[in-house]
Amino acid sequence: MLASLIANFETTIATILPLLQRDLQMSLEVYGLIAAVSVLVGGLSAGFGGILSDRWGRVTILVPTLTVTAACNFLLATVDSVSGLFVVRCLMLFIEGAGITITASLVRDFSPRLGRAQAFAFWTWGPVGASFLASFIAGFTLPMFDNAWQSQAIIMGIVSLLLCGVIIWQIAEPSAALRAQVMQYEQAVVSEEKIDPGKVKELFRHPHLWAHVLGNTGWQVLYWTFAIFGQTILAGSAFGMETAEANRVVALGILLNAVAVIVVGRISDRLRLRKPFTAVGIVLTIATLAYFISLVGTGATVGRVTLVYAILFLVLGIAYVPWMANFSEDAEDVDPRLQGAALGLWGMVVRIMIVALLVISPMVVAAGGWGTWLWVALVGQVIFLASVAAFKGSWRRPRAADSPKVPA
Repeated sequence: MLASLIANFETTIATILPLLQRDLQMSLEVYGLIAAVSVLVGGLSAGFGGILSDRWGRVTILVPTLTVTAACNFLLATVDSVSGLFVVRCLMLFIEGAGITITASLVRDFSPRLGRAQAFAFWTWGPVGASFLASFIAGFTLPMFDNAWQSQAIIMGIVSLLLCGVIIWQIAEPSAALRAQVMQYEQAVVSEEKIDPGKVKELFRHPHLWAHVLGNTGWQVLYWTFAIFGQTILAGSAFGMETAEANRVVALGILLNAVAVIVVGRISDRLRLRKPFTAVGIVLTIATLAYFISLVGTGATVGRVTLVYAILFLVLGIAYVPWMANFSEDAEDVDPRLQGAALGLWGMVVRIMIVALLVISPMVVAAGGWGTWLWVALVGQVIFLASVAAFKGSWRRPRAADSPKVPA
């Protein structure tokens, strides 16, 4: 979890984006292109990282990438041009991309199915906690350094390197003996029925899995809009906050989201229900987002915007973790050996969406403002809600006679 947090924290730039735009005289459209290319570079690196982690061990790849990327934050602090920012961001995400996906694999290695939602909830504390940590630090330290964005790059580098020391000291993966045991089991399974490309294709012939992938990608439009541009939306013409103030608002929303995913994940596991939590979370998100959009450009008070933003992040947490567990279980029910392929497809489609978001959203904002783009994100929520009908799983709690007891 700590490795996941640092992997996301040390490449966070949303906290200083409004200040970077002003200092480098960079338009939102130009930043969107820089971010899109760097995300593609990170995705390419992630593919190689996964292959190398299978051969050399996950921790062997993860620790060096975390440490080197942390040091790159000091390089970021020296940037004084748009081209310099482009080079540094591509370098950082190329290094980090090789290690960032390994954290999810490590968490899953130690998580049983009966606790799957809680395991994924704790894993989401990585990206969610990274956003909180970066926003919290920026919200309280930017005024100390006269709103100089370079201060945040240096602080992120120092904090990341210190936490990397803790990770190096404590991180672990399955022992060699256990890994050998797993490999023997896998070889026994493969000897009975080999996994070939035809089997992988068969996995994705199931409409409910495509409903999971495409529906949740629609949900992710809103999440990534706030993850990338949250401070920019609050500090721009839509609400007119100071950058430090916007970071404090974002930090509060993320904190509530982190609490929500753990609580909802635990309840979902104990009741063995996924779909009702996902559906309720989406409905609440649609309602809250619609009200948030109505506040754009109206001069609403900081207190009201803060409250609505916090509630929005809270209800986002209700929907996500039960869905992730539901998707994992539906993929396993088709063929447990091919769950990685299902998760890989989802990750690929979401990454494509992020690239499209980075290119398209600045153009939409330039034409119609942030309110227009948030309506696009609301449509994505509606698509996700409609897709829930195709998911497998019950809407009601299984009868006690049919339910195995879940350990506390």
